[in-house]
Amino acid sequence: MSGETRVNQVPGEAGAEMGGGESAEAAAAEPALGSAVGVAAPSDRYHRMEMLRFTTAGSVDDGKSTLIGRLLYDTKSIFEDQLEQVEDASRRRGDESVDLALLTDGLRAEREQKITIDVAYRYFATPKRKFIIADTPGHIQYTRNMVTGASTADLAIVLIDARNGVLTQSKRHGFIASLLGIPHIVVAVNKMDLVDWSRDVYERITTEYSRFAEKLGADDLKFIPISALEGDNVVTTSANMTWFGGGTLLHHLEHVHVRQHRNLVDFRFPVQYVIRPHQDFRGYAGRVASGAVRPGDEVVVLPSGRRTRVAGVQTFEGDVDEAIAGDSVVVTTEDELDISRGDMLVRPLNLPTMSTEVDATICWMVDEPLVPGAELWLRHSTREVKAVVTRIVHRIDVDTLHREQTVSVGLNDIARVQIELASPIFFDRYRLNRETGGFVLIHPHSNFTVAAGMIRGEPRELRDMFPTPADGGVEREISPNVVWEGWNITPEAREKRNRHKAAVVWLTGLSGSGKSTLARRVESQLFEMGCQTMLLDGDQVRHGLNGDLSFSAADRTENIRRIAEVAALFMRQGSIVICCFVSPYRKGREFARGLVPEGRFAEVWVSTPIEECERRDVKGLYAKARAGEIKSFTGVSDPYEEPEKPELTLDTTHLTEDEAAAKVMLFLKEHGFIGMVG
Repeated sequence: MSGETRVNQVPGEAGAEMGGGESAEAAAAEPALGSAVGVAAPSDRYHRMEMLRFTTAGSVDDGKSTLIGRLLYDTKSIFEDQLEQVEDASRRRGDESVDLALLTDGLRAEREQKITIDVAYRYFATPKRKFIIADTPGHIQYTRNMVTGASTADLAIVLIDARNGVLTQSKRHGFIASLLGIPHIVVAVNKMDLVDWSRDVYERITTEYSRFAEKLGADDLKFIPISALEGDNVVTTSANMTWFGGGTLLHHLEHVHVRQHRNLVDFRFPVQYVIRPHQDFRGYAGRVASGAVRPGDEVVVLPSGRRTRVAGVQTFEGDVDEAIAGDSVVVTTEDELDISRGDMLVRPLNLPTMSTEVDATICWMVDEPLVPGAELWLRHSTREVKAVVTRIVHRIDVDTLHREQTVSVGLNDIARVQIELASPIFFDRYRLNRETGGFVLIHPHSNFTVAAGMIRGEPRELRDMFPTPADGGVEREISPNVVWEGWNITPEAREKRNRHKAAVVWLTGLSGSGKSTLARRVESQLFEMGCQTMLLDGDQVRHGLNGDLSFSAADRTENIRRIAEVAALFMRQGSIVICCFVSPYRKGREFARGLVPEGRFAEVWVSTPIEECERRDVKGLYAKARAGEIKSFTGVSDPYEEPEKPELTLDTTHLTEDEAAAKVMLFLKEHGFIGMVG
């Protein structure tokens, strides 16, 4: 099966790509099966097959379009009339063989210049998976097109010409793929036939690009040597590169794990349309941005904050028991509430950020430069609000990854900005949730899409509540007239003397989950082993260091900030620091993680359900909270944001104290925290 659609810079169209609405490829009708060469008739199995969206990028003439043409040709996903047209076009141009690049380079300007200018979407399927390909431009002046094409991708293929090696554009495309949060990156070293299938050439390229990729923090990076022109290692294994045993590109595309990188935890349902066919039915149509929803689930309506339960979930075929991320459904509620387009349904204990300020990275897409004070419209999911760009923090040189101070942002520039909104939006960080973390900026008069953006967080909280460490992590404010002097005795020297590694073990969970008991048991065992330890518990710091703080959201944030700073100091003193706090907000725990070197922070989620915590309730706190005697109590009147990827998860409902402590100790041993150093 194959098909094509193109995305041009027309008013508002890029909003579908970055704003969480219907994407261009989803909006295009799927072509019928059966008329393509070698493709079977449609079936229910086909419709149930998993979809992989991937994008291609590389320098001009690296062979992106040829690669896609080869994939379509070798998987027999080309219609006979398409192949005939390409053969005719190739003969007219005097090409000795069929130019497969013409299958995607459909615009006249592209065919004349032999470059890809626009974003072409192609569709095909194999017996294992369905695919949508975004063929994006490689030329520097079309960076905005690559951002548009890659914004919904699960995987990016970065092509490198084996003759030229790693170029600036190769790094640029890897950086953009990382910036857009694409979880899988494949570096396809193309044109291996023109370097005599040299293993040395391939290994030099992989070594150089791997060093660069370390700066990007890519989760999954794979290298494959190919020849798109000859077909080696694209669909069939190369007989010319028997030294490579990593499989073909298609095999990797068919087997790469996709769902594990999609947000199936945080339920977000932006309401797109209110369905009212008659007085007895009122439903809310939209696409589940992330997470899942079932009849009976308790939900909160934002921005009103009203609670209700889901009465039913319906699709075109009828009622369903569950809808997951990507499903377009109609949700009905048990209560009659004022819900309209732009509202969002979420879970009471798993809320997105609701703010009129955002800190974001944008790609500017028009000739007219962006300057501070510019008034625009921000389109986010199904919500559209007036916006003012209040500050340009810096521009990113995508060739060197350096940050540059600037007073304006030009065409194809990527920059970090801060934006104020006329009314709040409900978002997650782009790295956590691409659906609710992406947006587009619209010109108020022309209605043109002028920028695509990725939300980093809230400017005020990032700046004031969570400054970052002077020796790593995200930027932080530095106190005036203070000069960083560094550490007198290095952490490595302290670890060598202590004969164990320093670390921060952060226990988080609801009140009554068993955190304190577990923390004390683990510290005692470490101390008996001769380890240098420090235990930080809520009651201790509230009696001293944080005695001036209340339990409001702002003071809880400050409470965790101070504790994280203290924990980092003890860690650098060589201790295994055990922190035991409810710490309900993800960004607080992420801040604590960012204060210590990578690999020295272990988040332990004591995931005991609230029902069990409330049953224990030895201090009677839940009862008081239910009675309204305690305000802002986590799990009752305040949310608890569950960890995304904790190093360890423990449910003390099913574990004894000794069993839970043993699991923590085993984790510390397996990860080398406990043992000889140097």
